Amino acid sequence: MSDVIHLLPDAIANQIAAGEVVQRPASALKELLENAVDAGATKVQVLVKDAGKTLIQVIDDGKGMSLTDARMSFERHATSKIRNSDDLFSIRTFGFRGEALASIAAVAQVEMKTRQKGEELGTLIQVEGSDVKKQEPTACPEGTCISMKNLFFNVPARRNFLKSNSVEMKHLVEEFQRVALSYPQIGFTLIQNDMELFNLSPGKLSQRIVGVFGKSYQEQLVACQEDTPHLNIKGYIGKPENSKKTRGEQYFFVNNRFIKSNYLHHAVVNAYEGLMSSDMQPFYVLFLEIDPTHIDINVHPTKTEIKFDDERTVYAVIRSAVKQALGAHNVVPTLDFSLDVNFSDNWKNDHQQNFDVKKENTLGQEVIQRENSYKSFQSPGVKKQSVSGWERLFEQRDYIQVDEQPRGGSSGEDADVLTFSSKANENESQSLPFLEEREDSGATFQVELNFIVAQMSSGLLIVDQQSAHERILYERYIKQLNQASGASQQCLFPPHVQLSQSDFALVMDIKEELYSLGFVIVEFGKDTVLIQGVPADIQVNNEKTLFEGLLEQFKHFRSELSLDKRENLARSLARKSAIKKGTRLDTAEMEAIVGQLFACQNPNYGLSGNKTFVKLDLQKIHGFFTK
Repeated sequence: MSDVIHLLPDAIANQIAAGEVVQRPASALKELLENAVDAGATKVQVLVKDAGKTLIQVIDDGKGMSLTDARMSFERHATSKIRNSDDLFSIRTFGFRGEALASIAAVAQVEMKTRQKGEELGTLIQVEGSDVKKQEPTACPEGTCISMKNLFFNVPARRNFLKSNSVEMKHLVEEFQRVALSYPQIGFTLIQNDMELFNLSPGKLSQRIVGVFGKSYQEQLVACQEDTPHLNIKGYIGKPENSKKTRGEQYFFVNNRFIKSNYLHHAVVNAYEGLMSSDMQPFYVLFLEIDPTHIDINVHPTKTEIKFDDERTVYAVIRSAVKQALGAHNVVPTLDFSLDVNFSDNWKNDHQQNFDVKKENTLGQEVIQRENSYKSFQSPGVKKQSVSGWERLFEQRDYIQVDEQPRGGSSGEDADVLTFSSKANENESQSLPFLEEREDSGATFQVELNFIVAQMSSGLLIVDQQSAHERILYERYIKQLNQASGASQQCLFPPHVQLSQSDFALVMDIKEELYSLGFVIVEFGKDTVLIQGVPADIQVNNEKTLFEGLLEQFKHFRSELSLDKRENLARSLARKSAIKKGTRLDTAEMEAIVGQLFACQNPNYGLSGNKTFVKLDLQKIHGFFTK
């Protein structure tokens, strides 16, 4: 039998290796930026075209390379960072494997210009698909300029898997931000399609954070520092009130290398316990300085995961440092024992006012209870509206009105909704008969301002007001997105919203869907949008808050669920604009929500899969009181 095992050609071996190192344009940018930092650069410039698919160019003023080093840098496992196996446990540079340039050159057209300081001429090398096309002396500035053109030009299948330009640009910005944050003493510039996105001057870490994320972060930064014999921590955390639903602005750097660690993230979140809700995520940029002998960074191809020899100690130190920072900056509530409330006139006056307010509220509640009791006897004669007239939203109220007057609503057509094959969207044949039973209904009232209780001929109907309203709005927005029929109301004073570069790219990606819902968004600079219109059926007092909340909810759903853009956007807007638990509703509003719910295609379940209503039969009620 003939031999079947043979060595692969270098070109094929490099393409296989590139599959682990270069997954998308952002992966190549990460490697090139890290090489520039390792070269001792003080200024790094990045030029990008077509989200890195056409060009990624990184220019640095580092120490440059000789002719031999420039040629060797494109060989696999050629590196200047380590000499033997012991060096793996004392690494403080980004790169050490010697695979980055070889992998990039295997799947792209690469041109390198480099010149060492003090040399008259530099070196020009052009490589395409691991083949060296040109190598000659050239005149160039000191440092290194690497241009990566036409990524995956020789691997069409890999190129087809790339996402849209906005998505790929978002990943490029994320990698740029990570390297820029890790070395605030280095100047970084990012230019996309001849538009300058970032121009970060060398400075302190706080200045770099503001330069990367925007001026709004200047007010929320809390310094965090802890020095121990085992570990040193420095950096900044965000105030609890500025936390967000989505992860993404959480950065750990170990010896200036960005890492991902759910375990250490839990330590930070645990320190915020009691200061924010469990579904929120705090902002932090924390640098951990530790002896390299206590960590192993060679455990993942992208080098974003590392192992600690004593992870529990690191967890405890981080949690303690964050807690101490929150307390030192008066973020954690404290008690003032210097005040003797027994001899404070202000205390007496304040409590007397509180007593008077409570007394007035109590009297008001008695009047309302009597009014509701009177209405309950009059309710059988209340005229019901038709199901087709339940197409409207209601203003959220935080006050009590004794004489409620029904507000008129606009009529709408039956929803033609896209049905998804999931339990939450299954139709149940027994849901529609409730509409007939409602013809002879009695009183409708709220319980704990969370549930709507409606009397029917066969018992009681209990509706979760928030889940029901979310279902109603979701089906309405899905219809608008499919038909591009969302009406818009113009803003009298259009607010401008400054976004991070990743959020700005996201908004541009979903701009068409936002327009279908009724949002009118206009670009207003490189990272700012102008909100000229919002959906006409949304009662909103602050367009900017609505838009920012919608964006955060969209990112949260995108990270938690596998949804397409349209369904994600419909769910996000429904979640943000629906009435919330604790909102007081008048009788007309409660009747409208019940009617709109049963006019839905799938009224039985909310967006989270929970039930929107339950039916309590008269037979079951009688069973509570009989043996």
